[in-house]
Amino acid sequence: MLVLAGFGLNHLFRQASVQRFEAGLEESIRGLQAETTVDNGQVYAPPMTDVRAYRPYSGFYWQIAELDAKGVVKPLVESRSIWDSNLAIPAEVGPAAAKTPGTSVYFDTVDPLGKRLHAAAQVGSIPGRDKPVLFMAAENRESIDEAANRFIAVIVGALVVLGAGLILAVYLQVRIGLAPLFGLRREVALVRRGKAERLVGDYPAELSPLAGELNALVAHNQDVVERQRTHVGNLAHALKTPLAVMLTEARSTPGALSDIVERQAEAMRAHVEHHLRRARAAARSQSTGERTDVSAVLDELAVTMERIFQDKGVTIDWRAPDDLCFRGERQDLQELVGNILENAGIWCRRNIRATAAPAGADWLTIAIEDDGPGLPAERREDVIKRGARLDESAPGSGLGLAIVDELARAYGGDLVLDDSAMGGLKVTVRLPRAEA
Repeated sequence: MLVLAGFGLNHLFRQASVQRFEAGLEESIRGLQAETTVDNGQVYAPPMTDVRAYRPYSGFYWQIAELDAKGVVKPLVESRSIWDSNLAIPAEVGPAAAKTPGTSVYFDTVDPLGKRLHAAAQVGSIPGRDKPVLFMAAENRESIDEAANRFIAVIVGALVVLGAGLILAVYLQVRIGLAPLFGLRREVALVRRGKAERLVGDYPAELSPLAGELNALVAHNQDVVERQRTHVGNLAHALKTPLAVMLTEARSTPGALSDIVERQAEAMRAHVEHHLRRARAAARSQSTGERTDVSAVLDELAVTMERIFQDKGVTIDWRAPDDLCFRGERQDLQELVGNILENAGIWCRRNIRATAAPAGADWLTIAIEDDGPGLPAERREDVIKRGARLDESAPGSGLGLAIVDELARAYGGDLVLDDSAMGGLKVTVRLPRAEA
C-alpha cells in the first residue's frame, strides 16, 4: 500500500508540475498574440520581456508560423534563441492545432542542442492578415523532471521512514500487547511437559476466564485419570479372588477337567493382567506431571538382568544422557525396557547393548541389541501379533515384545524390530520425552 501511495503521489505531483509549466507557456503565447503586428504583409513579433528569448540556445524559444494547405508548418518569425536552427515540430501538431483554434496543443520536442523541450502550439488570427497563424512557445523541461525527481526522493525517504515506523509499531504492539498471551502459551507448554500442574500466572481480565477454563480442564483430566486408576484397581481385585479360588479348587482335585480349568484360569489371569496394564498405561499417558529418568531405570534393570542371566555370563552395556526423561510413570518404563532386556537375555549369546537418545523435542528412542541368532524379517510381525494371544506366545519372545508394543502404543509411540550390527535382533521403541 505504501508503494502504491508513493506512485500515486508522484503522479499527482508530476501532473501538477506539468500543468503549472504549461500555464507559463500559455502566457507566453498570449503575449505573442497580443503584440504581434502586420505591416505590408510582413509579420512582426513584439519585443519579449524574457531575456532568454535573445540568448542563443537558452532553453526558451518561440515561433510564429503559418500552415500550408497540407498542414505543414512554415516559420514566419522566431526568437533569437533559436539562432540559425529550427524547432523540431511533429507533423501532427499543425493539423491538431488547426482543428481547435484558440486552444493550445501541447507536445514534447528537442532544441538544437538535443535537450528535451515541452511546447505549446495554438492557432490564432492577427489583425491585417487573412490567414491564421500558428503561435508556439517551448521551454526546457529539465525543471519539471528535476522537481519530480526531488519530490520522489523525498517521498521515498518519507515512506521508508513511515514503513519502518509502522513495522516497529506493529512489532511493539504484538510483543507488548500480546505478551500475556505468550505467557499463557508458555505455561500451557509447561503443564503439557509435566513441569507444572496448573496455570499460576497473573493475566489481564480478557485472558483470566481462559486461564480459569484451562485449569478446570487440567483438573478434570486429572480426575478422570484418577477415576480410571481406581476402576482398574477395583477390577483387578474383583477378578483376582474368583480366579484364585478356581485355581485352588482345580489344583486340589486332580483330573482331566481340573487340568483344563487350571490352564484356562491361568490364561484368564494373564489376559486380565495384560489388559489391565494396557488400561493403566493409557490412563497415565493422558496425565500430566509424570517424568522418569531414563538412565536411572536402565542402570537398575541392567544390574537386575545381569544377575538373572549370570549363568550365561550376560553383559549389558547401556548408554543414556543424564538429562533424558520419559514422560510417563517409572513402572511403565521399567516394564517396557525390562521385557525387551529379558527377551534379549534369553536369546543372546553373551552381549547386550542398550542405547537411549533424544529424537526431537518431544520424543526419545531406546534401542536394545543382542548378539543372538536374530529373527527373520518375515516373522517379526507375527511375533508381536502372536503375543496378543498369551496362550500362543513363546516365552521370552512374543509375550514380552507384545507387552512392549501395547505399552508403547498406549503412550503414542511405536515399536520397531530390525537387524542388529551385533548379529542378533535390534528392538527400538519410541516414547514421549519430558524436559529434564
